[in-house]
Amino acid sequence: MELRWTDEERAFRQEVRDFINRELPQDTRDRMIRGKSPTKAQLVEWQQKLNARGWAAPEWPQEYGGPGWTMAQRYIFREELMQAPAPSPLGFNINMCGPVIIAFGTEEQKRRFLPRMRNLDDWWCQGFSEPGAGSDLASLKTRAVLEGDHWVVNGQKTWTTLAQHADWIFLLVRTDPNAKKQEGISFLLCDMKTPGITVRPIITIEGGHEVNEVFFDDVKVPAENLVGQVNRGWDCAKYLLGNERFGQARVGASRERIGRLKRIAGETMQDGRPLIQDPTFRQSVTEIEVELQALEMTVMRVIANEKKRGNKPDPATSVLKIKGTEIQQGVSELLMKAAGPYAWIDGDPEGEEGSNQWDLAPDWAYGLAGTYFNWRKQSIYGGSNEIQRNIMAKAFLGL
Repeated sequence: MELRWTDEERAFRQEVRDFINRELPQDTRDRMIRGKSPTKAQLVEWQQKLNARGWAAPEWPQEYGGPGWTMAQRYIFREELMQAPAPSPLGFNINMCGPVIIAFGTEEQKRRFLPRMRNLDDWWCQGFSEPGAGSDLASLKTRAVLEGDHWVVNGQKTWTTLAQHADWIFLLVRTDPNAKKQEGISFLLCDMKTPGITVRPIITIEGGHEVNEVFFDDVKVPAENLVGQVNRGWDCAKYLLGNERFGQARVGASRERIGRLKRIAGETMQDGRPLIQDPTFRQSVTEIEVELQALEMTVMRVIANEKKRGNKPDPATSVLKIKGTEIQQGVSELLMKAAGPYAWIDGDPEGEEGSNQWDLAPDWAYGLAGTYFNWRKQSIYGGSNEIQRNIMAKAFLGL
């Protein structure tokens, strides 16, 4: 099925594309084309440009600084960012904690935190997973005890993405150890400069520093930083995870990578002809393009149902999470096959590190092996794909 856009939506797409082409710094674009994440400074600079245009929080209501776009416009905007490629607004701020504060927070919390989230004056990170409580998140053990006007937090979080940059962290903590697992959890906002917080890096398989362990030793969190009701934090968590899983579809990012894959396969010779002409490889590319088109249609259905569901998570986001991450992993595997031995070349092609390797390598080969190994995590984080299948079985089949 072909997606058909109105004349107004096509004009909006061109407006977004023109803005990106005009305002996105070339060094940021070049870094992302090479498969690297933007630096903190690059992301802050870009999000502040988006915020000045009123585009930093596409899904937020206008009263909190959102642009008032239709669901189709929001989708088009995200697609154009990913296909440029340009950085998306920081998800922890815009797609996770911000919507939770809008849905469950007090008016004071909204006034205090939301403007700074939009402008990336504060960088947020997510304190959910723990050792022994990842896919089974409700088993978390980090405790918070109310003492006077503060919660005192003790425990550990792990796989905390970009905590080394963060000013604030949003936390799930156990506030009633005697309640059933989901019923004794609360949602807190904590300043990362608070005494008692220790961030320890976890170096991933490709040598990157993206995730961390975070330790809490008698950390005092003001009582007014509780979001929603005591022991009802699981409601906030389900709402947040629904938004996170929706974002993991990443249709535009996969489309950009498939385009890159085709260009690489057209330049790579195998048995005297371009790799893209190999029937088996070509079939693999075609299959993944068909899967991506089906995923895009499912995204559109979820968008269309959003207003009907209100704050209730859409179980179809589990479909998006599963298929979106499988497609991204599949594309990374095909890129590895297309690049052959060049996929193992790492280092900075513009610096001294790895320069001898880059004298022989094509410029598109940078870091493909590192991306492939790093992306194995995609089917695990945000609720593993096995857990998503359980959610779907319950929601759609009543099992």
